Amino acid sequence: MFRFKGPVIFKKSLRSTNDYLLEQVSAGLITLEGTVVTAYSQTHGKGLDNSSWESEPGKNLTFSILLKPSFLRAHQQFCLNKVISLAVMDFVRKHIEGHKIRIKWPNDVYIDNGKVAGILINNTISGTRMMYSVAGIGININQIRFSGIAANPVSVIQFTGEVLDRNFCLEEILQCIADRYFELSQGNQRQINSDYLASLYRINESHLFRYKNQTVTAEITGISEFGHLQLTLGENQKIECDFKEIIFL
Repeated sequence: MFRFKGPVIFKKSLRSTNDYLLEQVSAGLITLEGTVVTAYSQTHGKGLDNSSWESEPGKNLTFSILLKPSFLRAHQQFCLNKVISLAVMDFVRKHIEGHKIRIKWPNDVYIDNGKVAGILINNTISGTRMMYSVAGIGININQIRFSGIAANPVSVIQFTGEVLDRNFCLEEILQCIADRYFELSQGNQRQINSDYLASLYRINESHLFRYKNQTVTAEITGISEFGHLQLTLGENQKIECDFKEIIFL
């Protein structure tokens, strides 16, 4: 069984575990792959497109992990999004049965129609190669009430009714990440791609989307090599879009 060798660094309070880890790596103070920074309280957690991440202190998992995927080329960087989101989904499925656990493109994890986890990955590239990545992950574990700032937050406890030990959960999710990361490092991208596509929220279902300021009915049919979302509209029209071009309705 593959395990990361980096330490887990516990902090009482940080603005952002991603920002802290990026600063430490940039300064040469943290170098070991698999190093994790986790915070009891994260005051300014961030998601994609500078969205905020709400987390009640001591209730959830907020952490970042340093990866050095030098085996990937720069154009393959979306593979990390697939690996991390699949790993988080694997973790959630360990605790929740009888509900749909899906990945909302590009890398949010949903229970039914509620968001239980968010991921933000910062990549550093040199030439055509990946140098290092900092993957920030927030998973709602024991928080019951949310402020309503986020559109549709849910937590594991809302489905299980049981308070989970956060340290044990951290060990579990880190092993899930290690398993999926090892699979990627061994060149098994075909299986990863297949698992990711099969796990997509709303895959092959007709739904409304906001695309370039227009409401359209479309089906998610695939993901491009570069991580763009592929949809099919009526009359077999196909479109490909990045994160800022599409809104799920």
